Amino acid sequence: MIVVDTSIWVEGLRTRDSRQAQILLSLLDHDKVALAAPVRVELLSGASNNNRPQLRRALSALPVLYPTDETWRAIDEWVERAARRGDRFDLGDLLIGALAAETGALIWSLDTDFVRMEALGLVQRFEPPDDADEYDRHRKGN
Repeated sequence: MIVVDTSIWVEGLRTRDSRQAQILLSLLDHDKVALAAPVRVELLSGASNNNRPQLRRALSALPVLYPTDETWRAIDEWVERAARRGDRFDLGDLLIGALAAETGALIWSLDTDFVRMEALGLVQRFEPPDDADEYDRHRKGN
């Protein structure tokens, strides 16, 4: 499963012929996308009044990951681990990362905070190939 961050959704929705949009569509078509609750809120709050109902319907087809007490305990641990290394992350990224980690999902984002989280061993990132066709060929081979 792949938790798609807001940065990818925005890119995919704005530029439908982009590499990110093509890969996102393929992942959606193959039921590989999970939606972290904070990403859902960010997407809906950024949508226009005209587009919000349609976006809400589309997003309702995805499994949504909600925080639990365990999520918050993990975030507490992560804050301490990052601080010991002189690093820090904003709450939204920590929440998205913890939700992905709890479910064993990869994170796909353009946000470099997740690169730093991965370096600390907190999350694992999804690195798509250079083009959507290559991703599709790879996916079909597995």
